[in-house]
Amino acid sequence: MPTTAPPRPLDGIRILDAATFIAGPFTTAVLGEFGAEVIKVEQPGAGDPFRRFGTPTARGDSLAFLSEARDKRSVTLDLRQPAGARIFRKLAAKSQVVCENFRPGTMERWGLGWSDLRAVNPALVMLRVSGYGQDGPYAGRPGFARIAHAFGGLTHLAGMPDGPPVTPGSTSLADYMSGLFGAVGVLMALRHAEQTGEGQVIDIALYESVFRVLDEMAPRYAHDGTVRGREGAGTLNACPHGHFPCADGAWVAIACTSDKMFARLTEVMDRADLLARFPTTADRLADRATVDGAVETWTGTMPRDEVVQVCTDGHVPCGPVNTIADLFADPHIAARGNMTQVLAEGLGPVTLPNVLPRLSATPGHIDRAGPPLGADTDAVLSDLLGIPEAERATLRADGVI
Repeated sequence: MPTTAPPRPLDGIRILDAATFIAGPFTTAVLGEFGAEVIKVEQPGAGDPFRRFGTPTARGDSLAFLSEARDKRSVTLDLRQPAGARIFRKLAAKSQVVCENFRPGTMERWGLGWSDLRAVNPALVMLRVSGYGQDGPYAGRPGFARIAHAFGGLTHLAGMPDGPPVTPGSTSLADYMSGLFGAVGVLMALRHAEQTGEGQVIDIALYESVFRVLDEMAPRYAHDGTVRGREGAGTLNACPHGHFPCADGAWVAIACTSDKMFARLTEVMDRADLLARFPTTADRLADRATVDGAVETWTGTMPRDEVVQVCTDGHVPCGPVNTIADLFADPHIAARGNMTQVLAEGLGPVTLPNVLPRLSATPGHIDRAGPPLGADTDAVLSDLLGIPEAERATLRADGVI
Protein backbone atom coordinates (compact mmCIF):
# COMPACT_ATOMS: atom_id res chain seq x y z
CA MET A 1 0.00 0.00 0.00
CA PRO A 2 1.26 3.55 -0.65
CA THR A 3 2.58 5.38 2.34
CA THR A 4 2.03 9.02 3.14
CA ALA A 5 4.98 11.10 4.30
CA PRO A 6 4.47 12.46 7.82
CA PRO A 7 3.66 16.16 8.06
CA ARG A 8 6.58 18.52 8.53
CA PRO A 9 6.52 21.65 10.71
CA LEU A 10 7.01 24.09 7.82
CA ASP A 11 4.49 22.59 5.42
CA GLY A 12 2.61 25.47 3.77
CA ILE A 13 5.50 27.95 4.00
CA ARG A 14 6.80 29.24 0.68
CA ILE A 15 10.26 30.84 0.43
CA LEU A 16 11.69 32.85 -2.46
CA ASP A 17 15.43 32.23 -2.36
CA ALA A 18 17.18 34.93 -4.39
CA ALA A 19 20.45 34.46 -2.51
CA THR A 20 23.70 33.14 -3.96
CA PHE A 21 26.61 31.11 -2.68
CA ILE A 22 26.22 29.73 0.81
CA ALA A 23 24.80 31.67 3.77
CA GLY A 24 21.30 32.52 2.53
CA PRO A 25 20.92 29.32 0.51
CA PHE A 26 21.96 27.30 3.56
CA THR A 27 19.15 28.91 5.56
CA THR A 28 16.60 27.95 2.95
CA ALA A 29 18.05 24.44 2.56
CA VAL A 30 17.56 23.80 6.28
CA LEU A 31 14.01 25.17 6.21
CA GLY A 32 13.24 23.20 3.06
CA GLU A 33 14.18 19.95 4.77
CA PHE A 34 11.39 20.61 7.23
CA GLY A 35 8.65 21.25 4.72
CA ALA A 36 9.07 24.76 3.33
CA GLU A 37 8.62 25.07 -0.42
CA VAL A 38 11.79 26.80 -1.60
CA ILE A 39 11.77 28.49 -4.99
CA LYS A 40 15.34 29.33 -5.94
CA VAL A 41 15.39 32.38 -8.24
CA GLU A 42 18.46 32.44 -10.49
CA GLN A 43 19.82 34.56 -13.31
CA PRO A 44 18.90 33.12 -16.73
CA GLY A 45 21.79 31.43 -18.49
CA ALA A 46 24.24 31.63 -15.60
CA GLY A 47 22.39 30.78 -12.42
CA ASP A 48 23.85 30.94 -8.95
CA PRO A 49 27.68 31.20 -9.19
CA PHE A 50 27.74 28.49 -6.52
CA ARG A 51 26.79 26.04 -9.28
CA ARG A 52 30.39 26.35 -10.46
CA PHE A 53 32.12 26.48 -7.06
CA GLY A 54 33.89 23.28 -6.09
CA THR A 55 34.02 19.88 -7.76
CA PRO A 56 32.08 19.83 -11.06
CA THR A 57 29.76 16.98 -11.98
CA ALA A 58 28.91 15.58 -15.39
CA ARG A 59 25.86 17.85 -15.37
CA GLY A 60 28.04 20.92 -14.97
CA ASP A 61 26.84 21.85 -11.48
CA SER A 62 29.20 21.39 -8.54
CA LEU A 63 28.80 18.83 -5.79
CA ALA A 64 28.62 21.74 -3.34
CA PHE A 65 25.62 23.13 -5.20
CA LEU A 66 23.89 19.75 -5.29
CA SER A 67 24.17 19.65 -1.51
CA GLU A 68 23.12 23.18 -0.60
CA ALA A 69 20.36 23.49 -3.22
CA ARG A 70 18.69 20.35 -1.93
CA ASP A 71 14.88 20.31 -1.97
CA LYS A 72 14.62 23.50 -4.05
CA ARG A 73 12.80 24.39 -7.25
CA SER A 74 14.87 26.41 -9.74
CA VAL A 75 13.24 29.33 -11.54
CA THR A 76 15.22 31.59 -13.86
CA LEU A 77 14.30 35.25 -13.63
CA ASP A 78 16.28 38.37 -14.53
CA LEU A 79 15.53 40.68 -11.63
CA ARG A 80 17.33 43.56 -13.35
CA GLN A 81 14.63 43.76 -16.00
CA PRO A 82 11.35 45.45 -15.02
CA ALA A 83 9.39 42.43 -16.24
CA GLY A 84 11.49 40.13 -14.05
CA ALA A 85 11.11 42.37 -11.01
CA ARG A 86 7.36 42.51 -11.61
CA ILE A 87 7.12 38.71 -11.64
CA PHE A 88 9.25 38.52 -8.47
CA ARG A 89 6.85 40.88 -6.69
CA LYS A 90 3.95 38.68 -7.72
CA LEU A 91 5.75 35.63 -6.33
CA ALA A 92 6.52 37.53 -3.12
CA ALA A 93 2.82 38.30 -2.73
CA LYS A 94 2.19 34.55 -2.63
CA SER A 95 5.12 33.69 -0.32
CA GLN A 96 5.87 33.99 3.36
CA VAL A 97 9.64 34.54 3.15
CA VAL A 98 12.12 36.21 0.78
CA CYS A 99 15.86 35.57 1.20
CA GLU A 100 18.57 37.66 -0.49
CA ASN A 101 22.25 38.37 -0.01
CA PHE A 102 23.15 41.04 -2.54
CA ARG A 103 25.11 44.12 -1.50
CA PRO A 104 22.86 46.54 0.41
CA GLY A 105 20.89 48.73 -1.96
CA THR A 106 20.89 46.28 -4.88
CA MET A 107 17.35 45.00 -4.33
CA GLU A 108 16.16 48.59 -3.87
CA ARG A 109 17.59 49.56 -7.27
CA TRP A 110 15.55 46.78 -8.84
CA GLY A 111 12.36 47.86 -7.10
CA LEU A 112 12.53 44.84 -4.80
CA GLY A 113 13.56 46.41 -1.49
CA TRP A 114 11.73 45.93 1.77
CA SER A 115 9.25 48.75 1.16
CA ASP A 116 8.47 47.44 -2.33
CA LEU A 117 7.83 43.88 -1.20
CA ARG A 118 6.03 44.83 1.98
CA ALA A 119 3.58 46.85 -0.13
CA VAL A 120 2.42 43.66 -1.85
CA ASN A 121 2.64 41.43 1.25
CA PRO A 122 2.54 43.11 4.68
CA ALA A 123 3.15 39.78 6.46
CA LEU A 124 6.29 39.00 4.47
CA VAL A 125 9.50 38.02 6.27
CA MET A 126 12.68 39.17 4.51
CA LEU A 127 16.07 37.67 5.34
CA ARG A 128 18.96 39.88 4.23
CA VAL A 129 22.49 38.47 4.55
CA SER A 130 25.53 40.58 3.64
CA GLY A 131 29.18 40.93 4.57
CA TYR A 132 28.73 43.87 6.95
CA GLY A 133 24.96 44.33 7.37
CA GLN A 134 22.44 46.71 5.88
CA ASP A 135 23.80 49.83 7.59
CA GLY A 136 27.00 51.22 9.10
CA PRO A 137 30.05 52.72 7.36
CA TYR A 138 31.13 49.38 5.84
CA ALA A 139 27.71 48.30 4.56
CA GLY A 140 28.70 48.69 0.92
CA ARG A 141 31.81 46.56 1.14
CA PRO A 142 31.81 43.08 -0.43
CA GLY A 143 32.21 40.23 2.01
CA PHE A 144 32.81 36.50 1.95
CA ALA A 145 33.43 33.96 4.70
CA ARG A 146 37.21 34.45 4.72
CA ILE A 147 36.73 38.20 5.17
CA ALA A 148 34.17 37.62 7.92
CA HIS A 149 36.53 35.27 9.77
CA ALA A 150 39.21 37.95 9.67
CA PHE A 151 37.04 40.96 10.49
CA GLY A 152 35.02 39.13 13.16
CA GLY A 153 38.11 38.18 15.20
CA LEU A 154 38.37 34.45 14.51
CA THR A 155 41.30 34.37 12.10
CA HIS A 156 43.50 36.18 14.63
CA LEU A 157 43.02 33.21 16.95
CA ALA A 158 43.79 30.49 14.39
CA GLY A 159 47.30 29.14 13.94
CA MET A 160 50.38 28.46 16.01
CA PRO A 161 51.53 31.09 18.54
CA ASP A 162 54.67 31.92 16.57
CA GLY A 163 53.08 31.66 13.12
CA PRO A 164 50.78 33.67 10.86
CA PRO A 165 47.00 33.75 11.28
CA VAL A 166 45.39 30.99 9.23
CA THR A 167 41.93 30.16 7.94
CA PRO A 168 40.02 28.28 10.67
CA GLY A 169 39.49 25.17 8.58
CA SER A 170 38.89 25.03 4.84
CA THR A 171 35.10 25.28 5.15
CA SER A 172 33.15 28.53 4.81
CA LEU A 173 32.33 28.56 8.50
CA ALA A 174 30.92 32.10 8.64
CA ASP A 175 28.48 31.31 5.86
CA TYR A 176 27.13 28.24 7.59
CA MET A 177 26.89 29.93 10.97
CA SER A 178 25.12 32.92 9.43
CA GLY A 179 22.79 30.54 7.65
CA LEU A 180 21.83 28.93 10.95
CA PHE A 181 21.24 32.33 12.59
CA GLY A 182 19.18 33.16 9.51
CA ALA A 183 17.03 30.06 9.98
CA VAL A 184 16.44 30.94 13.63
CA GLY A 185 15.53 34.50 12.66
CA VAL A 186 13.09 33.36 9.98
CA LEU A 187 11.32 31.02 12.38
CA MET A 188 10.96 33.74 15.03
CA ALA A 189 9.76 36.27 12.46
CA LEU A 190 7.22 33.79 11.05
CA ARG A 191 5.89 33.24 14.57
CA HIS A 192 5.51 37.00 15.01
CA ALA A 193 3.80 37.33 11.63
CA GLU A 194 1.44 34.54 12.57
CA GLN A 195 0.50 36.37 15.77
CA THR A 196 0.25 39.90 14.37
CA GLY A 197 0.01 39.74 10.58
CA GLU A 198 3.11 41.94 10.38
CA GLY A 199 6.31 40.95 8.62
CA GLN A 200 9.81 42.20 9.32
CA VAL A 201 13.40 42.24 8.09
CA ILE A 202 16.13 39.97 9.45
CA ASP A 203 19.50 41.69 8.94
CA ILE A 204 22.55 39.44 9.33
CA ALA A 205 26.17 40.37 8.68
CA LEU A 206 28.55 37.48 8.08
CA TYR A 207 31.10 38.82 10.55
CA GLU A 208 28.47 39.11 13.29
CA SER A 209 27.90 35.36 13.44
CA VAL A 210 31.66 34.94 13.90
CA PHE A 211 31.88 37.61 16.58
CA ARG A 212 28.94 36.07 18.45
CA VAL A 213 30.78 32.79 19.11
CA LEU A 214 34.04 34.18 20.53
CA ASP A 215 33.07 33.04 24.08
CA GLU A 216 34.47 35.46 26.71
CA MET A 217 36.67 37.59 24.47
CA ALA A 218 34.45 40.69 24.44
CA PRO A 219 33.67 40.83 28.18
CA ARG A 220 37.28 39.92 29.00
CA TYR A 221 38.70 42.75 26.90
CA ALA A 222 36.20 45.21 28.37
CA HIS A 223 37.08 43.93 31.85
CA ASP A 224 40.88 44.00 31.81
CA GLY A 225 42.09 44.74 28.26
CA THR A 226 43.23 41.19 27.48
CA VAL A 227 43.74 40.48 23.78
CA ARG A 228 43.82 36.75 23.19
CA GLY A 229 46.15 35.50 20.50
CA ARG A 230 46.88 32.28 18.67
CA GLU A 231 47.13 29.29 20.98
CA GLY A 232 47.95 26.58 18.46
CA ALA A 233 46.60 23.13 19.25
CA GLY A 234 46.08 23.95 22.92
CA THR A 235 44.26 26.55 24.97
CA LEU A 236 45.27 28.94 27.72
CA ASN A 237 42.35 27.84 29.89
CA ALA A 238 43.01 24.11 30.34
CA CYS A 239 45.83 21.58 30.14
CA PRO A 240 46.27 19.06 28.63
CA HIS A 241 43.76 20.22 26.05
CA GLY A 242 44.89 19.74 22.46
CA HIS A 243 45.94 17.39 19.68
CA PHE A 244 48.50 14.66 20.16
CA PRO A 245 50.29 12.41 17.61
CA CYS A 246 50.03 8.63 17.78
CA ALA A 247 52.32 5.80 16.76
CA ASP A 248 50.61 5.25 13.39
CA GLY A 249 50.93 8.89 12.31
CA ALA A 250 47.32 9.72 13.14
CA TRP A 251 46.22 12.18 15.81
CA VAL A 252 43.83 12.33 18.74
CA ALA A 253 42.17 15.19 20.57
CA ILE A 254 42.27 15.08 24.38
CA ALA A 255 40.41 17.57 26.56
CA CYS A 256 41.07 17.63 30.28
CA THR A 257 39.00 20.60 31.38
CA SER A 258 39.09 19.79 35.09
CA ASP A 259 41.40 18.35 37.72
CA LYS A 260 39.16 15.26 37.84
CA MET A 261 39.65 14.61 34.15
CA PHE A 262 43.41 15.00 34.47
CA ALA A 263 43.45 12.52 37.34
CA ARG A 264 41.69 9.99 35.12
CA LEU A 265 44.20 10.60 32.34
CA THR A 266 47.21 10.08 34.62
CA GLU A 267 45.61 6.84 35.80
CA VAL A 268 45.31 5.40 32.28
CA MET A 269 48.83 6.68 31.56
CA ASP A 270 50.09 5.03 34.77
CA ARG A 271 51.71 8.34 35.70
CA ALA A 272 50.74 9.03 39.29
CA ASP A 273 53.83 11.21 39.49
CA LEU A 274 52.29 13.66 37.03
CA LEU A 275 49.19 14.03 39.16
CA ALA A 276 51.29 14.57 42.27
CA ARG A 277 53.36 17.22 40.50
CA PHE A 278 50.50 18.99 38.67
CA PRO A 279 47.32 18.47 40.72
CA THR A 280 45.54 21.69 39.66
CA THR A 281 44.80 23.45 36.40
CA ALA A 282 46.93 26.38 37.53
CA ASP A 283 49.88 24.03 38.14
CA ARG A 284 49.53 22.51 34.69
CA LEU A 285 49.13 25.83 32.89
CA ALA A 286 52.30 27.08 34.59
CA ASP A 287 54.28 24.30 32.85
CA ARG A 288 52.21 23.32 29.83
CA ALA A 289 55.24 22.13 27.85
CA THR A 290 56.07 19.46 30.41
CA VAL A 291 52.49 18.23 30.76
CA ASP A 292 51.75 18.23 27.04
CA GLY A 293 55.11 16.59 26.35
CA ALA A 294 54.33 13.74 28.73
CA VAL A 295 50.96 13.15 27.10
CA GLU A 296 52.52 13.29 23.63
CA THR A 297 55.14 10.74 24.60
CA TRP A 298 52.40 8.44 25.89
CA THR A 299 50.09 8.75 22.85
CA GLY A 300 53.12 8.14 20.62
CA THR A 301 53.47 4.61 21.97
CA MET A 302 50.14 3.40 20.54
CA PRO A 303 48.15 3.65 17.32
CA ARG A 304 45.29 6.13 17.32
CA ASP A 305 42.42 3.69 17.82
CA GLU A 306 44.13 2.13 20.82
CA VAL A 307 44.67 5.54 22.43
CA VAL A 308 40.99 6.37 21.93
CA GLN A 309 39.91 3.04 23.39
CA VAL A 310 42.17 3.28 26.44
CA CYS A 311 40.98 6.80 27.17
CA THR A 312 37.35 5.89 26.61
CA ASP A 313 37.65 2.94 28.99
CA GLY A 314 39.12 5.34 31.54
CA HIS A 315 36.39 7.97 31.01
CA VAL A 316 38.86 10.48 29.58
CA PRO A 317 37.46 12.77 26.86
CA CYS A 318 39.32 11.70 23.74
CA GLY A 319 38.45 11.44 20.06
CA PRO A 320 40.18 10.80 16.77
CA VAL A 321 41.16 13.69 14.52
CA ASN A 322 39.17 12.34 11.59
CA THR A 323 39.58 12.82 7.89
CA ILE A 324 36.49 12.61 5.69
CA ALA A 325 37.61 9.07 4.81
CA ASP A 326 37.59 8.22 8.51
CA LEU A 327 34.07 9.58 8.85
CA PHE A 328 32.82 7.44 5.97
CA ALA A 329 34.23 4.34 7.69
CA ASP A 330 33.07 5.17 11.22
CA PRO A 331 30.29 2.91 12.61
CA HIS A 332 28.84 5.69 14.75
CA ILE A 333 28.37 7.94 11.72
CA ALA A 334 26.59 5.06 10.00
CA ALA A 335 24.42 4.27 13.02
CA ARG A 336 23.34 7.89 13.36
CA GLY A 337 22.57 8.15 9.66
CA ASN A 338 24.70 11.26 9.28
CA MET A 339 24.98 10.71 5.53
CA THR A 340 22.31 9.86 3.01
CA GLN A 341 21.98 9.22 -0.68
CA VAL A 342 19.51 11.24 -2.75
CA LEU A 343 18.83 11.46 -6.46
CA ALA A 344 20.23 14.29 -8.57
CA GLU A 345 18.42 14.76 -11.85
CA GLY A 346 20.60 13.59 -14.72
CA LEU A 347 23.27 12.19 -12.41
CA GLY A 348 21.74 9.50 -10.22
CA PRO A 349 22.38 9.13 -6.48
CA VAL A 350 24.76 11.47 -4.66
CA THR A 351 25.87 11.27 -1.03
CA LEU A 352 25.01 14.30 1.12
CA PRO A 353 25.17 15.24 4.81
CA ASN A 354 21.83 14.28 6.31
CA VAL A 355 19.17 16.46 7.91
CA LEU A 356 19.81 18.36 11.15
CA PRO A 357 18.34 18.76 13.69
CA ARG A 358 16.63 15.43 14.28
CA LEU A 359 12.98 15.81 15.30
CA SER A 360 11.22 12.78 16.78
CA ALA A 361 7.65 13.60 15.71
CA THR A 362 8.09 15.69 12.54
CA PRO A 363 11.47 14.74 11.07
CA GLY A 364 12.87 16.51 8.06
CA HIS A 365 14.01 14.72 4.95
CA ILE A 366 15.69 15.43 1.62
CA ASP A 367 13.59 14.80 -1.47
CA ARG A 368 16.19 15.63 -4.12
CA ALA A 369 19.58 17.19 -4.67
CA GLY A 370 20.01 20.63 -6.23
CA PRO A 371 18.00 20.93 -9.47
CA PRO A 372 19.17 21.80 -12.99
CA LEU A 373 19.05 25.50 -13.78
CA GLY A 374 15.50 26.61 -14.55
CA ALA A 375 14.05 23.14 -14.17
CA ASP A 376 10.88 24.48 -12.52
CA THR A 377 10.43 27.82 -14.26
CA ASP A 378 7.45 26.85 -16.39
CA ALA A 379 5.71 24.92 -13.64
CA VAL A 380 6.03 27.72 -11.06
CA LEU A 381 5.04 30.57 -13.37
CA SER A 382 2.14 28.57 -14.77
CA ASP A 383 0.79 26.94 -11.63
CA LEU A 384 1.47 29.72 -9.13
CA LEU A 385 0.97 32.85 -11.23
CA GLY A 386 -1.15 31.55 -14.09
CA ILE A 387 1.20 32.92 -16.77
CA PRO A 388 0.16 31.25 -20.04
CA GLU A 389 2.58 29.44 -22.34
CA ALA A 390 2.58 32.18 -24.98
CA GLU A 391 3.54 34.84 -22.46
CA ARG A 392 6.26 32.59 -21.04
CA ALA A 393 7.62 32.15 -24.56
CA THR A 394 7.83 35.94 -24.94
CA LEU A 395 9.53 36.27 -21.55
CA ARG A 396 12.03 33.64 -22.58
CA ALA A 397 12.70 35.34 -25.91
CA ASP A 398 13.32 38.63 -24.05
CA GLY A 399 15.78 36.96 -21.67
CA VAL A 400 13.57 37.60 -18.62
CA ILE A 401 13.38 33.85 -17.87
